[in-house]
Amino acid sequence: MINPMQQVVIATRKRDSEAVIAALQDAGVLHLKPITGGPLNTGTLAGQDAQSRREDERLLARAESTIAELGAYRPAPAPLPPQGEWERVVEGAAGPVSVLARSRQELQADLDAETSYGDAVRALARLAGGLDRSRRLALVPFLLQPSDNLGELDAALRAALPDRYALATETVGQNRVGLIATLKADRDAARAALGRVRLGELRLPGRFDGMPLSEAAAEMERIRAGGAERQRRLNEERDRLAQTHGPALFAVRDALKDRVAIHDVRAVSARGKYSLAMQGYVPADRVPALTAALGRFGDAVSYELQPVDEHHDAAVPVQLKNNSYVRPFQVVMGLMSLPKYGTFDPTWVVAVFFPLFFGIIIADVGYGLLFLLFGLWLGGKARRNEGWDLSFFGAYVPPATLRDLSFVTNVMAGWSILWGFLTGELFGTLGEHLHLFYVDPNLVNNLWGWTGIRAESHGEAHYGLIPTLFPRLETDYFSNVALVFALLFGILQVLWGWGIRIQQGVKHRDSTHTWEGLALFGGVLALICMAFATRAGQDFGQFTNFANPLILVMYLGFALFLIGWIRVIRHFPLLPIELLSQGGAVVSYARIFAVGLVSAILAKLCSDLGWSLAERIGFLGIILGIVVGALLHFFVLALTLIGHIVQPLRLHMVEFLNPTGFNAETSPAYNPLRRLSPTSGQAK
Repeated sequence: MINPMQQVVIATRKRDSEAVIAALQDAGVLHLKPITGGPLNTGTLAGQDAQSRREDERLLARAESTIAELGAYRPAPAPLPPQGEWERVVEGAAGPVSVLARSRQELQADLDAETSYGDAVRALARLAGGLDRSRRLALVPFLLQPSDNLGELDAALRAALPDRYALATETVGQNRVGLIATLKADRDAARAALGRVRLGELRLPGRFDGMPLSEAAAEMERIRAGGAERQRRLNEERDRLAQTHGPALFAVRDALKDRVAIHDVRAVSARGKYSLAMQGYVPADRVPALTAALGRFGDAVSYELQPVDEHHDAAVPVQLKNNSYVRPFQVVMGLMSLPKYGTFDPTWVVAVFFPLFFGIIIADVGYGLLFLLFGLWLGGKARRNEGWDLSFFGAYVPPATLRDLSFVTNVMAGWSILWGFLTGELFGTLGEHLHLFYVDPNLVNNLWGWTGIRAESHGEAHYGLIPTLFPRLETDYFSNVALVFALLFGILQVLWGWGIRIQQGVKHRDSTHTWEGLALFGGVLALICMAFATRAGQDFGQFTNFANPLILVMYLGFALFLIGWIRVIRHFPLLPIELLSQGGAVVSYARIFAVGLVSAILAKLCSDLGWSLAERIGFLGIILGIVVGALLHFFVLALTLIGHIVQPLRLHMVEFLNPTGFNAETSPAYNPLRRLSPTSGQAK
């Protein structure tokens, strides 16, 4: 659910504003809203306030860059030095750290140059044979690809420098390096000859450019021999500086961020010569924290609280507040935008139906157990306060997020295992081969015979421990049941979505959206009744069968659609096309059946192949069947897993939430003013 908000306006004397803002930082509950317009000043600070802000921002940038150069993770909390010593602390760390950073950058550049050019430079130095130090001769090095023709270069040089050059090459790895020796006066002519055959002079990077080849080769050899050791020593020095300066540096950095935040608050507030006014929002259940923070200032601060106007105020922030089961699914909602304040929070719907849909699609005890193990592994890392470094994706998942992901994964695994028992699947048909699951046609007929199916045993004896109640792999007679079962979720969620649209329209006194919702709710309901009454278009004679209640509901639904369309035709002239689209949205839920069936068939093929190998080859076949089956199951699961997760998400994000209007509007996230550094009481 969306946490209710209160709007607050705070006025204080300008000389007390810093203390008041600091108290609000301590409380950590006020979401600020900029004040624009009006008789008081807003926006950019001026005078002494602007100068103070520039100084704080300069010192903060210096602290941030020093921390970045140290590469330090946040250490244990350290006492905050007195404010008068902040610049000394920052500059005391920034000086040696910047020198060290420069040394590390230079060494890294040398190491990169040696890695890229070292072998080539050493080969060129051998080819030069000391001529690189000659005062009369010039050397022009170049690189040859395997496809380059050395003869073309030789011909170009003969044409440009007849009898006034020497050419030599040497193979280095897959390429060749070459050297042209000529008089210094002919250097440009040699370079031009290289250009005519689409070759270029080899130029060394950085400080090696312009060095004689023998000197560059000796320097790169020294880097290769001692560069790694020097890099290790520099890294050790960086770690030492991080341990020495890191704690105080982080403490000062946080305090500077708090001071800059005070300047930011002043900038978005209304300022007079002697007063300052702020406005914002606070959750209704956090109002006592706000009043406690401001109460100690007595008459020096005036404030007023009132309920927000959710009908007209677009800036009201949103904070989701859900129970312990639903809250972890807010990590799934993080893939979507936040709901508009005062509307519908779908997190609990996602928490109920997303893992259910996933479980119906997977519906395999074996796969469910694998997901359960993965969820327990995530939970173990979270309990040890460890994150998950996904550096190959450029991401890091913190422990708190891992805790939520573990819970969500475990719920998904639970539904997968439950549906695996209902479908009788354990790594596909392995459970049937082991006679753990079996299909009883009589039981299937008793359970689903009312749908018109007739299960056949196909002459095989079916026996085992657990009967299959939802045999989706029996495609010759059960597919229609499984398909209609999936579509029932579409009927529920699409109609529910338009019902929410009606409810929100009535709540916000928006007649356009109310009638739009009524029209499409009635139209979709009519299409559904028509499909069932005519057996998906096989018996249109039912249109005149008024004894059938589905036909009566159908006509009532179409009548409601027409009335609603007439009421909103000016805003939605193409509503009949949207009605057809919404009928398609219901049909989209067939992907729960289709994607799940494809997954089950692939898993069946994997297990059947492994089992056949075990049956035909003997003992070696058992081992081979286990290995092949396991590898195929892993490959199939890895290949299809993203789709199994994306499809339920898509059904919620598009088919369910589009009718509610969720995707059309959003609100900013609740982001209260908070203190990063210790409070004044803690600092003492």
